[in-house]
Amino acid sequence: MTGLFSLEGRVALVAGASRGLGLAIAEALGAAGAAVILNARDGAALEAACAPLAAAGIDAARAPFDITDATAVQAAIARIEAERGRLDILVDAVGMRRRAPLEALSLEDFCAMAEVNLTAAFGLAKAALPALAKGGKGRILFVTSIAGPIARGGDAAYTASKGGLAALMRALAVEAGPRGVTANAIAPGFFTTNANRSLVSDPEVQAYVARRCPLGRWGRPSEVGGAAVFLASDAGSYVNGHVLTVDGGLSASF
Repeated sequence: MTGLFSLEGRVALVAGASRGLGLAIAEALGAAGAAVILNARDGAALEAACAPLAAAGIDAARAPFDITDATAVQAAIARIEAERGRLDILVDAVGMRRRAPLEALSLEDFCAMAEVNLTAAFGLAKAALPALAKGGKGRILFVTSIAGPIARGGDAAYTASKGGLAALMRALAVEAGPRGVTANAIAPGFFTTNANRSLVSDPEVQAYVARRCPLGRWGRPSEVGGAAVFLASDAGSYVNGHVLTVDGGLSASF
């Protein structure tokens, strides 16, 4: 790929890339020319995720570590710099979700989601920022959710953590911008991922999506990739502090 959307010569770390939207983003960045380092805790799952990317000619490698472990995060960033000589793009697509009414949601559940969905993103960005700033075209990209600016019942912890993640992104955009690093987010709507498998097969949820989403359907994971390439590439070089909603128009409809 050439032109504004090319990522040739750049190195991307995608956290939460063993499946779902994280894997779709890694594939899209790789197809645009980036070398992609896929992260998740499960090394075997990462190996399975990397195989089809490599078969398609994408420079894909795996980096199994837990993003809530600050020591492991620092070591992984250092290893990428040592092996690849640079880090240009950081994507955090990790998400933890436990749906429950407020009365049934424990403090432990709330804190666990905040730790994975928000606190770990802070640690990743903090550790990666020095490397991202070296090339003058660093990119931070968080995968948030439409469950952040809007909410549904029975999802308080996830909504709060994803709303906080968007706020953290804005703070990073302001603080890292002078160092040549942009920070943005993608807010997906209803996507047919493994995590949503039970909802995809639920007739009531299907009817809801068909009624509420102007496009009348679920999004396919591949449909989030273009947004990531845009924000990571020179085409998005003056986009900073923005949440790009990818939801088929659901959040624009009432």
